[in-house]
Amino acid sequence: MDFLDNKYAQILTSSPVIKILVTAVTIFIMVFLLRKLLRTFFSKASFIEARKVNTLEAMMYSLINYAAVLSFIFIVLSEWIEIGRILAGAGVLGLIIGFGAQSLIKDFFSGLFLLYEKQLHKGDFITLNDKFHGTVEDIGLRFLKIREWSGKLLTISNGQITTIENYNFEHMRVIEHVTTTFNEDPRKVVSVLEEACVRLNEELHEYLLKDLKGDVVEPFQVYGMSSLNHEHRGYQYTVTGLVQDLVYWTASKETRYILAEAMYDHQIAMAEQRVQVNANQDKDLL
Repeated sequence: MDFLDNKYAQILTSSPVIKILVTAVTIFIMVFLLRKLLRTFFSKASFIEARKVNTLEAMMYSLINYAAVLSFIFIVLSEWIEIGRILAGAGVLGLIIGFGAQSLIKDFFSGLFLLYEKQLHKGDFITLNDKFHGTVEDIGLRFLKIREWSGKLLTISNGQITTIENYNFEHMRVIEHVTTTFNEDPRKVVSVLEEACVRLNEELHEYLLKDLKGDVVEPFQVYGMSSLNHEHRGYQYTVTGLVQDLVYWTASKETRYILAEAMYDHQIAMAEQRVQVNANQDKDLL
């Protein structure tokens, strides 16, 4: 019996293919157990906000996956190459740079900074680099995935991210502009907008941001005349209101609809874009 055990042990230690298979299975089991342990921990982490839990969970999963893959690669290479000597050699820096590790390191640290600085969470609606708009679907150590409104999934490396506009940081301010013709009486327009704000505060009360006492922080109100000659078309007025971040888009749509109804009911003429044609120039052409 001891002879058979020794024989099997020699086979396992002498065959590189079997070693690699055993290593792969071992790493797979460890990754599975670690992910299960993390899932159990985060499911019971009631002291952490749900969005932060999802973000931390996604980042930890990414870290485990990269660590497992790198460990497996080093173990496989060690069967034929002395990794210790290569890493100790003077040419290791050139080898790393040659394989593009600079971009990998940049992406890695950018991902850590995203998590540490709390710039975004999983589920946030964001704008990246003033170009891409969507909901954060996954946050990894190398890549960030956002689902655009059209349904497309955008994957961008963390190192390519320069600016982030986050629409889900506790509160958002609805800012809507109304531009009327120069012939409309400003006093009448302001009065109509103030009436519209009363309706907004009544119908959209549940969307408004409230403090710990349940009082509205900033209700819908007429900010005032924001331009005397907006794009050479007329007077511009602005209405604002502080709402909860998760209902910002719904509150904005409802606000525009109510303001449009108020302008129409009181027959207030909105400014229109006009193109002026010089008649004298037309005669000269003839």
